[in-house]
Amino acid sequence: MSTFDFQLFVIGGGSGGVRAARIAAGFGARVAIVESFRYGGTCVIRGCVPKKLLVHAAHFSADFADAEGFGWTVPPATFSWPKLIQGKNDQIGKLSGMYESNLDRSGVSVLHGLARLIDPHTIEVDGKRFSAEHILIATGGTPFLPEIPGVEHVITSNEVFDLPQLPKRVLIVGGGYIAVEFAGIFNGLGAEVTIAYRGEQILRGFDDDLRQYLHDEMIENGIRIQLHSQVSRIERQADGALNVSFVEESSDNKTVDCVLYATGRIPSIEGLGLAEIGVALDPKGGVKVDAFGRTNIPNIFAVGDVTNRIALTPVAIREGAAVAATLFGPAQTAADLTTVPSAVFSQPPIGTVGMSETEALKHCKEIDIYRANFRSLRHSLTARKERTFLKLIVETASQRVLGAHMIGADAAEIIQGVAIAIRMGATKSDFDATVAIHPTSAEEFVTLKEKTTRQRHD
Repeated sequence: MSTFDFQLFVIGGGSGGVRAARIAAGFGARVAIVESFRYGGTCVIRGCVPKKLLVHAAHFSADFADAEGFGWTVPPATFSWPKLIQGKNDQIGKLSGMYESNLDRSGVSVLHGLARLIDPHTIEVDGKRFSAEHILIATGGTPFLPEIPGVEHVITSNEVFDLPQLPKRVLIVGGGYIAVEFAGIFNGLGAEVTIAYRGEQILRGFDDDLRQYLHDEMIENGIRIQLHSQVSRIERQADGALNVSFVEESSDNKTVDCVLYATGRIPSIEGLGLAEIGVALDPKGGVKVDAFGRTNIPNIFAVGDVTNRIALTPVAIREGAAVAATLFGPAQTAADLTTVPSAVFSQPPIGTVGMSETEALKHCKEIDIYRANFRSLRHSLTARKERTFLKLIVETASQRVLGAHMIGADAAEIIQGVAIAIRMGATKSDFDATVAIHPTSAEEFVTLKEKTTRQRHD
Protein backbone atom coordinates (compact mmCIF):
# COMPACT_ATOMS: atom_id res chain seq x y z
CA MET A 1 0.00 0.00 0.00
CA SER A 2 1.41 3.40 -0.99
CA THR A 3 2.33 5.72 1.85
CA PHE A 4 1.50 8.78 -0.26
CA ASP A 5 -1.75 10.72 0.17
CA PHE A 6 -2.43 10.26 -3.55
CA GLN A 7 -1.01 8.18 -6.36
CA LEU A 8 -1.55 11.06 -8.80
CA PHE A 9 -1.85 14.75 -8.02
CA VAL A 10 -2.90 16.94 -10.95
CA ILE A 11 -2.22 20.68 -10.93
CA GLY A 12 -4.58 22.39 -13.35
CA GLY A 13 -8.29 21.84 -13.99
CA GLY A 14 -8.32 22.30 -17.74
CA SER A 15 -9.05 19.74 -20.42
CA GLY A 16 -5.74 17.85 -20.19
CA GLY A 17 -5.60 17.69 -16.42
CA VAL A 18 -9.25 16.72 -16.03
CA ARG A 19 -8.96 13.94 -18.61
CA ALA A 20 -5.85 12.54 -16.95
CA ALA A 21 -7.49 12.65 -13.51
CA ARG A 22 -10.67 10.91 -14.60
CA ILE A 23 -8.92 8.15 -16.55
CA ALA A 24 -6.42 7.54 -13.77
CA ALA A 25 -9.27 7.25 -11.27
CA GLY A 26 -10.97 4.85 -13.66
CA PHE A 27 -7.88 2.64 -13.46
CA GLY A 28 -8.36 2.56 -9.69
CA ALA A 29 -5.75 5.16 -8.69
CA ARG A 30 -6.20 7.59 -5.79
CA VAL A 31 -6.28 10.96 -7.56
CA ALA A 32 -6.52 14.59 -6.54
CA ILE A 33 -6.78 17.66 -8.76
CA VAL A 34 -6.44 21.34 -7.90
CA GLU A 35 -7.47 24.45 -9.81
CA SER A 36 -6.78 28.05 -8.83
CA PHE A 37 -9.58 29.63 -10.88
CA ARG A 38 -12.53 27.70 -12.36
CA TYR A 39 -12.62 24.14 -13.63
CA GLY A 40 -12.66 23.87 -17.41
CA GLY A 41 -9.42 25.70 -18.14
CA THR A 42 -8.68 28.07 -20.99
CA CYS A 43 -10.90 26.27 -23.50
CA VAL A 44 -14.09 26.31 -21.47
CA ILE A 45 -13.67 29.53 -19.47
CA ARG A 46 -11.87 31.98 -21.77
CA GLY A 47 -11.02 30.21 -24.99
CA CYS A 48 -12.61 27.84 -27.50
CA VAL A 49 -16.14 27.64 -26.10
CA PRO A 50 -16.95 31.30 -25.32
CA LYS A 51 -15.12 32.38 -28.48
CA LYS A 52 -17.22 30.06 -30.65
CA LEU A 53 -20.39 31.43 -29.04
CA LEU A 54 -19.29 34.95 -29.99
CA VAL A 55 -18.41 33.76 -33.49
CA HIS A 56 -21.96 32.43 -33.89
CA ALA A 57 -23.33 35.78 -32.69
CA ALA A 58 -21.18 37.71 -35.16
CA HIS A 59 -22.43 35.64 -38.10
CA PHE A 60 -26.00 36.87 -37.74
CA SER A 61 -25.26 40.28 -39.24
CA ALA A 62 -24.18 38.58 -42.48
CA ASP A 63 -27.10 36.15 -42.32
CA PHE A 64 -29.60 39.00 -42.00
CA ALA A 65 -28.00 40.76 -44.97
CA ASP A 66 -27.98 37.59 -47.10
CA ALA A 67 -31.60 36.69 -46.33
CA GLU A 68 -32.98 39.24 -48.82
CA GLY A 69 -31.53 37.31 -51.74
CA PHE A 70 -33.62 34.30 -50.69
CA GLY A 71 -36.86 36.26 -50.52
CA TRP A 72 -36.85 37.26 -46.87
CA THR A 73 -37.63 40.76 -45.66
CA VAL A 74 -35.84 41.21 -42.38
CA PRO A 75 -36.71 44.25 -40.22
CA PRO A 76 -33.78 46.29 -38.86
CA ALA A 77 -32.06 44.13 -36.24
CA THR A 78 -30.67 45.35 -32.93
CA PHE A 79 -27.90 43.76 -30.90
CA SER A 80 -27.30 43.62 -27.14
CA TRP A 81 -23.74 42.89 -26.04
CA PRO A 82 -24.76 42.51 -22.35
CA LYS A 83 -27.37 39.89 -23.29
CA LEU A 84 -24.83 37.93 -25.33
CA ILE A 85 -22.27 38.03 -22.53
CA GLN A 86 -24.86 36.96 -19.96
CA GLY A 87 -25.85 34.01 -22.14
CA LYS A 88 -22.19 33.13 -22.54
CA ASN A 89 -21.64 33.35 -18.78
CA ASP A 90 -24.61 31.08 -18.08
CA GLN A 91 -23.33 28.44 -20.49
CA ILE A 92 -19.76 28.61 -19.15
CA GLY A 93 -21.05 28.29 -15.59
CA LYS A 94 -22.93 25.12 -16.56
CA LEU A 95 -19.90 23.61 -18.27
CA SER A 96 -17.54 24.43 -15.42
CA GLY A 97 -19.96 22.85 -12.95
CA MET A 98 -20.14 19.74 -15.15
CA TYR A 99 -16.36 19.42 -15.10
CA GLU A 100 -16.36 19.41 -11.31
CA SER A 101 -19.31 17.06 -10.95
CA ASN A 102 -17.83 14.61 -13.46
CA LEU A 103 -14.56 14.58 -11.53
CA ASP A 104 -16.41 13.97 -8.30
CA ARG A 105 -18.43 11.12 -9.81
CA SER A 106 -15.18 9.59 -11.05
CA GLY A 107 -13.85 9.46 -7.50
CA VAL A 108 -11.32 12.28 -7.89
CA SER A 109 -10.66 14.55 -4.89
CA VAL A 110 -11.45 18.04 -6.19
CA LEU A 111 -9.53 20.93 -4.64
CA HIS A 112 -9.48 24.70 -5.10
CA GLY A 113 -6.46 26.92 -4.50
CA LEU A 114 -2.95 27.87 -5.55
CA ALA A 115 -0.56 24.95 -5.77
CA ARG A 116 3.22 25.00 -5.32
CA LEU A 117 5.72 22.15 -5.47
CA ILE A 118 7.82 21.78 -2.33
CA ASP A 119 9.77 18.78 -3.58
CA PRO A 120 9.18 16.06 -6.23
CA HIS A 121 6.55 14.37 -4.06
CA THR A 122 5.04 17.25 -2.04
CA ILE A 123 2.45 19.81 -3.12
CA GLU A 124 1.32 22.76 -1.03
CA VAL A 125 -2.15 24.18 -1.67
CA ASP A 126 -2.92 27.40 0.20
CA GLY A 127 -0.73 26.32 3.12
CA LYS A 128 -1.86 22.69 3.27
CA ARG A 129 0.55 19.99 2.13
CA PHE A 130 -0.18 16.76 0.25
CA SER A 131 2.14 13.96 -0.79
CA ALA A 132 1.86 12.23 -4.16
CA GLU A 133 3.59 9.36 -5.88
CA HIS A 134 3.19 11.08 -9.25
CA ILE A 135 2.52 14.73 -10.13
CA LEU A 136 1.04 16.07 -13.37
CA ILE A 137 1.50 19.71 -14.37
CA ALA A 138 -1.40 20.84 -16.57
CA THR A 139 -1.59 24.57 -15.89
CA GLY A 140 -1.95 25.69 -19.51
CA GLY A 141 -0.84 29.01 -20.90
CA THR A 142 -1.37 32.71 -20.32
CA PRO A 143 -1.37 35.69 -22.72
CA PHE A 144 1.96 37.35 -23.45
CA LEU A 145 2.25 41.13 -23.22
CA PRO A 146 5.28 43.13 -24.38
CA GLU A 147 6.89 45.82 -22.26
CA ILE A 148 5.79 49.02 -23.96
CA PRO A 149 4.59 52.32 -22.47
CA GLY A 150 0.86 52.15 -21.78
CA VAL A 151 0.52 48.37 -21.96
CA GLU A 152 -1.53 48.56 -18.75
CA HIS A 153 -4.39 50.00 -20.83
CA VAL A 154 -4.77 46.95 -23.08
CA ILE A 155 -6.83 43.78 -22.70
CA THR A 156 -6.05 40.20 -23.69
CA SER A 157 -8.14 37.15 -24.53
CA ASN A 158 -8.58 36.70 -20.77
CA GLU A 159 -10.54 39.94 -20.38
CA VAL A 160 -12.22 40.31 -23.75
CA PHE A 161 -15.14 38.04 -22.85
CA ASP A 162 -16.15 40.25 -19.94
CA LEU A 163 -16.14 43.73 -21.46
CA PRO A 164 -19.09 45.72 -20.06
CA GLN A 165 -20.00 47.02 -23.51
CA LEU A 166 -19.10 46.49 -27.15
CA PRO A 167 -16.33 48.90 -28.16
CA LYS A 168 -17.00 50.93 -31.31
CA ARG A 169 -13.35 51.08 -32.43
CA VAL A 170 -10.98 48.18 -31.81
CA LEU A 171 -7.29 47.74 -32.52
CA ILE A 172 -6.11 44.13 -32.41
CA VAL A 173 -2.36 43.65 -32.11
CA GLY A 174 -1.13 40.34 -33.50
CA GLY A 175 -1.67 38.17 -36.54
CA GLY A 176 -2.36 34.68 -35.17
CA TYR A 177 -5.62 32.77 -34.89
CA ILE A 178 -6.80 34.66 -31.80
CA ALA A 179 -6.26 37.98 -33.56
CA VAL A 180 -8.11 37.07 -36.76
CA GLU A 181 -10.94 35.36 -34.89
CA PHE A 182 -11.65 38.38 -32.69
CA ALA A 183 -11.29 40.69 -35.67
CA GLY A 184 -14.15 38.76 -37.29
CA ILE A 185 -16.19 38.78 -34.09
CA PHE A 186 -15.94 42.52 -33.46
CA ASN A 187 -16.41 43.34 -37.15
CA GLY A 188 -19.50 41.14 -37.38
CA LEU A 189 -20.98 42.80 -34.30
CA GLY A 190 -20.57 46.24 -35.81
CA ALA A 191 -17.25 47.59 -34.53
CA GLU A 192 -14.60 49.31 -36.64
CA VAL A 193 -11.64 46.92 -36.56
CA THR A 194 -7.95 47.27 -37.37
CA ILE A 195 -5.29 44.56 -37.09
CA ALA A 196 -1.68 45.62 -36.57
CA TYR A 197 0.80 42.81 -37.16
CA ARG A 198 4.58 43.03 -37.31
CA GLY A 199 4.94 40.14 -39.80
CA GLU A 200 4.66 39.98 -43.58
CA GLN A 201 1.27 38.21 -43.53
CA ILE A 202 -1.30 37.03 -40.97
CA LEU A 203 -1.45 33.43 -39.69
CA ARG A 204 2.26 32.59 -39.70
CA GLY A 205 2.74 28.81 -39.94
CA PHE A 206 -0.38 28.17 -42.03
CA ASP A 207 -0.33 27.42 -45.74
CA ASP A 208 0.55 30.57 -47.68
CA ASP A 209 -2.50 30.34 -49.95
CA LEU A 210 -4.80 30.22 -46.93
CA ARG A 211 -3.06 33.22 -45.39
CA GLN A 212 -3.53 35.31 -48.51
CA TYR A 213 -7.14 34.24 -49.05
CA LEU A 214 -8.13 35.08 -45.48
CA HIS A 215 -6.31 38.42 -45.70
CA ASP A 216 -8.27 39.31 -48.83
CA GLU A 217 -11.61 38.17 -47.40
CA MET A 218 -11.08 40.17 -44.20
CA ILE A 219 -10.29 43.28 -46.23
CA GLU A 220 -13.44 42.66 -48.28
CA ASN A 221 -15.42 42.45 -45.01
CA GLY A 222 -14.20 45.90 -43.96
CA ILE A 223 -11.36 44.96 -41.59
CA ARG A 224 -8.22 47.05 -41.94
CA ILE A 225 -4.94 45.10 -41.78
CA GLN A 226 -1.62 46.86 -41.15
CA LEU A 227 1.29 44.52 -41.88
CA HIS A 228 4.89 45.22 -40.82
CA SER A 229 3.35 47.31 -38.05
CA GLN A 230 4.39 47.53 -34.38
CA VAL A 231 2.85 49.53 -31.56
CA SER A 232 5.30 51.79 -29.74
CA ARG A 233 3.10 53.53 -27.16
CA ILE A 234 -0.48 53.63 -25.86
CA GLU A 235 -1.90 56.66 -24.04
CA ARG A 236 -5.31 57.15 -22.48
CA GLN A 237 -7.03 60.39 -23.37
CA ALA A 238 -9.22 62.50 -21.11
CA ASP A 239 -12.38 61.08 -22.74
CA GLY A 240 -11.26 57.49 -22.04
CA ALA A 241 -10.24 56.68 -25.61
CA LEU A 242 -6.80 55.24 -26.34
CA ASN A 243 -4.27 56.91 -28.61
CA VAL A 244 -1.94 54.37 -30.20
CA SER A 245 1.43 55.24 -31.73
CA PHE A 246 3.43 52.98 -34.04
CA VAL A 247 7.11 52.37 -34.62
CA GLU A 248 6.78 52.96 -38.36
CA GLU A 249 6.70 56.55 -39.55
CA SER A 250 4.33 55.47 -42.30
CA SER A 251 1.64 54.45 -39.78
CA ASP A 252 -0.54 57.26 -38.47
CA ASN A 253 -1.59 57.29 -34.82
CA LYS A 254 -4.94 55.63 -34.15
CA THR A 255 -7.59 56.56 -31.62
CA VAL A 256 -9.65 53.58 -30.48
CA ASP A 257 -11.88 52.50 -27.62
CA CYS A 258 -10.16 49.16 -27.02
CA VAL A 259 -6.74 47.63 -27.72
CA LEU A 260 -6.73 43.83 -27.69
CA TYR A 261 -3.30 42.21 -27.56
CA ALA A 262 -3.17 38.79 -29.21
CA THR A 263 0.59 38.40 -29.47
CA GLY A 264 0.83 34.80 -28.36
CA ARG A 265 0.65 32.82 -25.17
CA ILE A 266 3.32 31.56 -22.80
CA PRO A 267 3.32 28.61 -20.38
CA SER A 268 1.62 29.37 -17.07
CA ILE A 269 4.27 28.31 -14.53
CA GLU A 270 4.58 31.34 -12.24
CA GLY A 271 4.57 30.38 -8.58
CA LEU A 272 4.61 26.63 -9.20
CA GLY A 273 8.17 26.19 -7.94
CA LEU A 274 9.24 24.08 -10.91
CA ALA A 275 12.70 25.59 -11.31
CA GLU A 276 13.32 25.43 -7.57
CA ILE A 277 12.93 21.64 -7.51
CA GLY A 278 14.86 21.13 -10.74
CA VAL A 279 12.18 20.58 -13.39
CA ALA A 280 13.80 21.36 -16.75
CA LEU A 281 12.26 24.16 -18.82
CA ASP A 282 12.80 25.18 -22.42
CA PRO A 283 14.04 28.70 -23.33
CA LYS A 284 10.44 29.98 -23.53
CA GLY A 285 9.47 28.62 -20.12
CA GLY A 286 7.74 25.47 -21.31
CA VAL A 287 8.11 22.25 -19.34
CA LYS A 288 10.36 19.82 -21.20
CA VAL A 289 8.84 16.36 -21.58
CA ASP A 290 9.51 13.15 -23.49
CA ALA A 291 7.05 11.31 -25.75
CA PHE A 292 5.18 10.04 -22.68
CA GLY A 293 4.86 13.44 -21.01
CA ARG A 294 7.58 12.69 -18.44
CA THR A 295 9.90 15.48 -17.29
CA ASN A 296 13.53 15.09 -16.25
CA ILE A 297 12.19 14.18 -12.79
CA PRO A 298 10.77 10.67 -13.36
CA ASN A 299 7.61 11.00 -11.27
CA ILE A 300 6.63 14.45 -12.59
CA PHE A 301 4.71 14.75 -15.88
CA ALA A 302 3.28 17.64 -17.90
CA VAL A 303 0.67 17.93 -20.66
CA GLY A 304 -1.01 20.62 -22.71
CA ASP A 305 -0.03 24.20 -23.39
CA VAL A 306 2.39 24.34 -20.47
CA THR A 307 4.75 22.13 -22.51
CA ASN A 308 4.98 24.54 -25.48
CA ARG A 309 4.11 21.84 -28.00
CA ILE A 310 0.79 21.87 -29.91
CA ALA A 311 -1.51 24.29 -28.11
CA LEU A 312 -4.87 22.69 -28.91
CA THR A 313 -7.48 21.38 -26.48
CA PRO A 314 -7.90 17.95 -28.16
CA VAL A 315 -4.12 17.54 -28.04
CA ALA A 316 -4.04 18.23 -24.30
CA ILE A 317 -6.86 15.71 -23.83
CA ARG A 318 -4.93 13.03 -25.75
CA GLU A 319 -1.77 13.77 -23.80
CA GLY A 320 -3.60 13.62 -20.47
CA ALA A 321 -5.18 10.29 -21.34
CA ALA A 322 -1.79 8.93 -22.42
CA VAL A 323 -0.15 9.90 -19.12
CA ALA A 324 -2.91 8.21 -17.14
CA ALA A 325 -2.58 5.06 -19.25
CA THR A 326 1.21 5.10 -18.91
CA LEU A 327 1.07 5.35 -15.12
CA PHE A 328 -1.88 3.10 -14.32
CA GLY A 329 -2.84 1.26 -17.51
CA PRO A 330 -1.51 -1.91 -19.10
CA ALA A 331 1.35 -0.26 -21.03
CA GLN A 332 3.26 2.95 -21.61
CA THR A 333 1.28 5.11 -24.03
CA ALA A 334 2.38 8.08 -26.11
CA ALA A 335 -0.13 10.45 -27.68
CA ASP A 336 0.00 10.10 -31.47
CA LEU A 337 0.23 13.67 -32.76
CA THR A 338 1.55 12.98 -36.24
CA THR A 339 -1.50 14.31 -38.08
CA VAL A 340 -3.39 16.91 -36.05
CA PRO A 341 -6.23 18.81 -37.73
CA SER A 342 -7.02 22.34 -36.64
CA ALA A 343 -9.42 25.16 -37.38
CA VAL A 344 -9.44 28.94 -37.28
CA PHE A 345 -12.91 30.32 -36.60
CA SER A 346 -12.30 33.42 -38.63
CA GLN A 347 -14.88 34.79 -41.04
CA PRO A 348 -14.75 32.85 -43.30
CA PRO A 349 -13.35 29.93 -41.26
CA ILE A 350 -10.33 27.78 -42.00
CA GLY A 351 -9.90 24.03 -41.66
CA THR A 352 -6.51 22.42 -42.16
CA VAL A 353 -4.74 19.10 -41.66
CA GLY A 354 -1.31 17.82 -42.57
CA MET A 355 1.51 19.65 -44.29
CA SER A 356 1.45 23.08 -45.85
CA GLU A 357 2.99 23.49 -49.28
CA THR A 358 6.18 24.88 -47.76
CA GLU A 359 6.45 22.01 -45.28
CA ALA A 360 5.82 19.39 -47.95
CA LEU A 361 8.66 20.69 -50.09
CA LYS A 362 11.01 20.31 -47.14
CA HIS A 363 10.12 16.60 -46.92
CA CYS A 364 9.58 15.68 -50.58
CA LYS A 365 11.52 16.19 -53.76
CA GLU A 366 8.37 16.79 -55.80
CA ILE A 367 4.73 17.50 -54.94
CA ASP A 368 1.47 17.96 -56.83
CA ILE A 369 -0.81 20.84 -55.83
CA TYR A 370 -4.56 20.74 -56.51
CA ARG A 371 -6.67 23.87 -55.95
CA ALA A 372 -10.29 24.94 -56.26
CA ASN A 373 -11.55 28.50 -55.96
CA PHE A 374 -15.26 29.16 -56.32
CA ARG A 375 -18.29 31.06 -55.11
CA SER A 376 -20.51 28.72 -53.13
CA LEU A 377 -24.09 28.00 -54.15
CA ARG A 378 -25.35 29.89 -51.09
CA HIS A 379 -23.86 33.13 -52.32
CA SER A 380 -25.20 32.78 -55.86
CA LEU A 381 -28.34 34.52 -54.54
CA THR A 382 -26.64 37.06 -52.28
CA ALA A 383 -24.59 40.19 -52.85
CA ARG A 384 -21.69 38.73 -50.90
CA LYS A 385 -18.46 38.22 -52.85
CA GLU A 386 -17.06 35.59 -50.47
CA ARG A 387 -15.29 32.72 -52.19
CA THR A 388 -14.35 29.25 -50.99
CA PHE A 389 -10.85 27.89 -51.50
CA LEU A 390 -9.65 24.27 -51.20
CA LYS A 391 -6.21 22.78 -51.63
CA LEU A 392 -4.72 19.29 -51.64
CA ILE A 393 -0.99 18.63 -51.40
CA VAL A 394 0.15 15.28 -52.79
CA GLU A 395 3.57 13.64 -52.87
CA THR A 396 4.23 12.99 -56.56
CA ALA A 397 6.13 9.72 -56.14
CA SER A 398 3.74 7.91 -53.79
CA GLN A 399 0.58 9.93 -54.58
CA ARG A 400 -0.10 10.06 -50.85
CA VAL A 401 -2.12 13.08 -49.76
CA LEU A 402 0.09 15.06 -47.37
CA GLY A 403 -2.16 17.99 -46.57
CA ALA A 404 -5.66 19.37 -47.03
CA HIS A 405 -6.62 23.00 -46.52
CA MET A 406 -9.87 24.88 -46.84
CA ILE A 407 -11.24 28.36 -46.27
CA GLY A 408 -14.98 28.84 -46.49
CA ALA A 409 -18.25 28.03 -44.75
CA ASP A 410 -18.15 24.87 -42.62
CA ALA A 411 -14.42 24.35 -43.28
CA ALA A 412 -13.81 23.03 -39.77
CA GLU A 413 -16.68 20.55 -40.01
CA ILE A 414 -15.52 19.33 -43.42
CA ILE A 415 -11.82 18.98 -42.60
CA GLN A 416 -12.50 16.62 -39.67
CA GLY A 417 -13.56 13.84 -42.04
CA VAL A 418 -10.73 14.57 -44.45
CA ALA A 419 -8.30 14.28 -41.53
CA ILE A 420 -9.28 10.64 -41.01
CA ALA A 421 -8.39 9.81 -44.60
CA ILE A 422 -5.05 11.61 -44.45
CA ARG A 423 -4.11 9.97 -41.16
CA MET A 424 -4.84 6.57 -42.73
CA GLY A 425 -2.49 7.33 -45.62
CA ALA A 426 -5.05 7.93 -48.37
CA THR A 427 -3.76 8.57 -51.87
CA LYS A 428 -5.08 10.96 -54.47
CA SER A 429 -6.69 8.00 -56.25
CA ASP A 430 -8.57 7.17 -53.02
CA PHE A 431 -9.98 10.69 -53.02
CA ASP A 432 -10.80 10.41 -56.75
CA ALA A 433 -12.60 7.09 -56.25
CA THR A 434 -14.85 8.51 -53.53
CA VAL A 435 -18.32 9.47 -54.75
CA ALA A 436 -19.12 13.14 -54.22
CA ILE A 437 -22.03 14.55 -52.24
CA HIS A 438 -23.70 17.14 -54.46
CA PRO A 439 -24.25 20.04 -54.20
CA THR A 440 -21.71 20.74 -51.45
CA SER A 441 -18.42 22.56 -51.06
CA ALA A 442 -16.92 19.40 -49.58
CA GLU A 443 -17.34 17.51 -52.86
CA GLU A 444 -14.50 19.57 -54.35
CA PHE A 445 -12.03 17.50 -52.31
CA VAL A 446 -12.93 14.40 -54.36
CA THR A 447 -13.32 16.07 -57.76
CA LEU A 448 -10.06 18.02 -58.04
CA LYS A 449 -8.38 17.33 -61.38
CA GLU A 450 -6.03 20.13 -62.44
CA LYS A 451 -2.65 20.11 -60.75
CA THR A 452 0.53 22.11 -60.49
CA THR A 453 3.76 20.23 -59.83
CA ARG A 454 6.47 21.80 -57.73
CA GLN A 455 10.01 20.56 -57.12
CA ARG A 456 12.43 21.20 -54.31
CA HIS A 457 15.58 22.91 -55.44
CA ASP A 458 18.33 21.81 -53.05
